[in-house]
Amino acid sequence: MRVISGTARGKKLFPVPGMDTRPTTDRVKESVFNIIQNSVRGARVLDLFAGTGQMGIEALSRGAAHCDFVDHDKAAQGIIRKNVDAARVAQHARIAGGDFGSFVAGCKKGTYDLIFLDPPYGGKILQDALHTIERFDILSRTGIIVCESAVEDVVETRLVVGRTYRYGTIQITILSHQQEDGTDE
Repeated sequence: MRVISGTARGKKLFPVPGMDTRPTTDRVKESVFNIIQNSVRGARVLDLFAGTGQMGIEALSRGAAHCDFVDHDKAAQGIIRKNVDAARVAQHARIAGGDFGSFVAGCKKGTYDLIFLDPPYGGKILQDALHTIERFDILSRTGIIVCESAVEDVVETRLVVGRTYRYGTIQITILSHQQEDGTDE
């Protein structure tokens, strides 16, 4: 696991010990950033269910303005802090713990231009997170959500579902307030 491009290019990142965290593969991460490359520079980013923090760190390395990293696991928070420091992006990062719902509820409307949403696969946590993001309306009007899930996970939302990409058993879904032609939902 490494930073692919930008100011921290090539920097190796530390994994979270144990089997509870499933890092995004470098292949999927590179594909995601090729898809969203025009949405990163200057963006305010939320890396929800951050794990190692690699998605937010990659965004910061590529010119995002700020990233909030959120994970309830204390070991993951420590690894995020270690990775943020190693990638030299700490001045643009904030690491938060606790429940994702409480964090989102405390955010201002339209706070984020880019949200990485990568909860544990299966179960209803994906839907809970999407509904919470919608309820508190934290995505900016022109922002996007990059949702990583298992292929069999259902992505139900009032947001506009853009393109969906499949990488083996992994599915990436791009969500926004706008249609691809730029019109609102």
